[in-house]
Amino acid sequence: MSRKIITITRQYGSGGREIGERLAKNLGIEFYDNKLLELASESSGIHKNHFEENDEKRTNSFLYLLSTTYGQGGVPFDDTLFFAQLNTIQKVASEHACVIMGRCSDYALRDFKDVLNIFITAPFDVRVKRAIEVYGIEEKHAENYVKRIDKQRISYYNYYTDKRWGQPQNYQLCLDSSVLGVDGSVKFIEDFVRMYYKD
Repeated sequence: MSRKIITITRQYGSGGREIGERLAKNLGIEFYDNKLLELASESSGIHKNHFEENDEKRTNSFLYLLSTTYGQGGVPFDDTLFFAQLNTIQKVASEHACVIMGRCSDYALRDFKDVLNIFITAPFDVRVKRAIEVYGIEEKHAENYVKRIDKQRISYYNYYTDKRWGQPQNYQLCLDSSVLGVDGSVKFIEDFVRMYYKD
């Protein structure tokens, strides 16, 4: 049986992180989200704050490009951060079974065998409600906040990969988490994983 390597791309407020964390726990495998930033920091020698500040973001403004900091070999600093994360994703996936959240992990592992790529979505109003009730975003800012985070993730993914974020052909499973709820979504994906890997 192949080692279970699962990537989860998610819209903000879809509950994707909670689903991924619980899925990993139920399957008895490692879960990587913010922990990836710590590992990338340790392996690259770049302070963790830089990874956190630029997490799944790509700044394209003209003023930013004029003031971009370049690292070794003339590589823009945010590109250096991306490749440090990419290397970390490949390293953890080569070492053990795991669930990896976002950060172009499906692209990073495109040459790995038997990776299961999942996309989790939910209707916009459901995601806004979750942002308010679960993540504590102020109601008056919630709609714009959800849109902004999605836009950042889309821009980041589309810039660094040769794919388009959220396109069904990039994933083996696309799931609207509002249909089954978090508990039902975890159970559904868990069953799918066992069939996919022929447990």
